[in-house]
Amino acid sequence: MKFNMKKETSDEKAITKLWMQYQKGKDYLLQRGVFEETDKNYRMYNEDQWYGVESGPIDPIVLNIIKPTVKYKVGTINANLFAINYSAENYEDEVYQKEAEKVCELLNKHVARVWENDYMDYKIRKVSKRACIDSEGIMYFDMPGKDPKAQIISKTNVYFGDENEQDIQEQPYIIITTRKPLLKVKEYAKNICKLSNEEIENIISDNDTTTQSGDSSKYELEDKVLVLTKLFKKNGTVWVEEATKHVQLREPADTQLRLYPIAHFVWEEVEGSARGTGEVKQLISNQREINKNANRRALSVKIGAYPQKVANVDKIKNPSAINKVGTTIVTEEYDVDDVRKIYGFVQPASMSPDAKQLQEELISHTRELAGAGDIATGDINPERASGRSILAVQQASQQPLTEQSAGLKMFIEDIGRIYLDMYQVYNAKDGMVVLEEIKEQIKNEFDELENKTVLKPKKISGTVLTKLKACVKVDVTPKSAYDKYATEQILENYFTQGLITLDEYVKALPDDSIAPKQKLEEILKHREEEQSKIQQIEKQAIAMQNKMNGYIQANERINNIDNEGQQLIEQLTNQNTTEM
Repeated sequence: MKFNMKKETSDEKAITKLWMQYQKGKDYLLQRGVFEETDKNYRMYNEDQWYGVESGPIDPIVLNIIKPTVKYKVGTINANLFAINYSAENYEDEVYQKEAEKVCELLNKHVARVWENDYMDYKIRKVSKRACIDSEGIMYFDMPGKDPKAQIISKTNVYFGDENEQDIQEQPYIIITTRKPLLKVKEYAKNICKLSNEEIENIISDNDTTTQSGDSSKYELEDKVLVLTKLFKKNGTVWVEEATKHVQLREPADTQLRLYPIAHFVWEEVEGSARGTGEVKQLISNQREINKNANRRALSVKIGAYPQKVANVDKIKNPSAINKVGTTIVTEEYDVDDVRKIYGFVQPASMSPDAKQLQEELISHTRELAGAGDIATGDINPERASGRSILAVQQASQQPLTEQSAGLKMFIEDIGRIYLDMYQVYNAKDGMVVLEEIKEQIKNEFDELENKTVLKPKKISGTVLTKLKACVKVDVTPKSAYDKYATEQILENYFTQGLITLDEYVKALPDDSIAPKQKLEEILKHREEEQSKIQQIEKQAIAMQNKMNGYIQANERINNIDNEGQQLIEQLTNQNTTEM
């Protein structure tokens, strides 16, 4: 029997179930125009606003009102410092409650350090910017080491099992797509997933870049493959699996996590949608009309706002001289007085002011309706108003962004819950080591004992950590320039009124204050050192004085003894003389 051996192509290879599930979600988003809309939103923000539109005989003009609107709104909701704060809620166990409070205190300081090391303030701002531009910002957390690591994911790389469910934790499953270099994926399949060589050969590169966010992401320098990561809940915990189009990299495995390690921030909710809507989409039509109107005005100025030359070149011997400055135009059969019959100018036409007025109205009304007009952005002279007055105006104008501010706060609270979930699960066996602040007495340069705060490792047992029930809150600290200005004004008033000392005033100043806090601290430190030196000199002087007094007193005692001895000798001499 003879077999017809035919090489199997990539399209004929078996397709994984996870890829079929991804394809279903992809088709849904294609149908809804999500990928196209995402690229359009980023083009409009990045001033590529004439994409696919004919601009006419002049270079296209862009008067971008979208970017400053987005920057203002993102800056407004990020105008505070955020800090995750855990509070113990093990009230049913009074004995453990006290220990739980101590654990929460340690966790608060540990998470603050993790937040700083992972540049979370920057990442939060980046997520909120993405949400403002393209409706949602997504952050995925992994734990490659002892602490969680945040990764920002594009909207088009996340597929929800239920596109109508707004609560991320209620999703039946979530698929995350990542384009990775082919060689790295094969190494991962071999070394981590322990796949056979035959399975690894089925991991092939693809050109599925249409779903990637941004025009630049459609072009790649090296061979890449789309890797799918699926998260789903089963029996109260999160399970994970990975696959490419033709190869199952990891079979479903239980992570023991109770929460999806994904935080989701929607700029503005849309009823029945898990993704909401952003700021840019609603500004596109007005933005395009503003640009088109500016182009029409520019074209009108180019055509009719300047004098136009009209010449009968058949009657001019040197027609090239018409466009040269200071040259003589030589005519045929015409006197100088009749030159207007062969050469002249068409006077410029006047333009209706309606076009300019329409453009200015479009810009101002669009900004005001978007909540980013001059009043909203705080167009106030700070030299003529106090910090409190400026804050009052700004806070009143920022009321339309209350919903976004509350949403961002909830987003950060979700991050705090994910942190705690990961710490409890991944440290349940061996416990968790954190740094504890301890006050110790340490000798200074003058050999004196001083109380100083030092950091020392402190282990939280897995049993204690697993048992912990904690409520997550976000502490918000204003950090805008006018917040600092108002704070410094209050402190300065207290100091000038004598209610606080200079030392208390400097300590109360924010670290990033406008006043030179560091310089003031150096001055106070220098004063303290000088005062300490003076005290040392005074101590030495007192000691020397005491020593001298001791010498004087000793000498006086010696003199007294000498005098007493002399008196005794005299008494004895007188007595002997009398007896004789």
